[in-house]
Amino acid sequence: MQEDIILKEIEYKAVRSSGPGGQHANKTATKVELSFDISNSQGLSDEEKERLYKKLSGRINKDGILKMSSEDSRSQPANKEIVTANFLTEIKEALKRPKKRKRTKPTKASKIKRLKAKKRKSEIKANRKDPLK
Repeated sequence: MQEDIILKEIEYKAVRSSGPGGQHANKTATKVELSFDISNSQGLSDEEKERLYKKLSGRINKDGILKMSSEDSRSQPANKEIVTANFLTEIKEALKRPKKRKRTKPTKASKIKRLKAKKRKSEIKANRKDPLK
């Protein structure tokens, strides 16, 4: 992932916000919408694009564009910073490779504990039976 290239490929759009700010928010475009075209990105390899499509499938539309927005602040530049930071963290998290699980054998203590629990359960069930039969 080449962050500087990706940041140049991002498109921003300012729209009216529904968040805090009262009349100020009603008159000015403070909400910032970010859109990023994953399929045409030069900053991502094909493998990274594939991983992003898998991990962020809920946020990507049918045209292959990732959309995010922020209306937390009353100022447009602050919202732009917030949405850019959220975008970068989201991309980095999606591109992380999960650690492979190392298979381990159960310990002797855990085996004994499991067998004791099974024995206890079977005794409880045995005590439910009618003693005359």
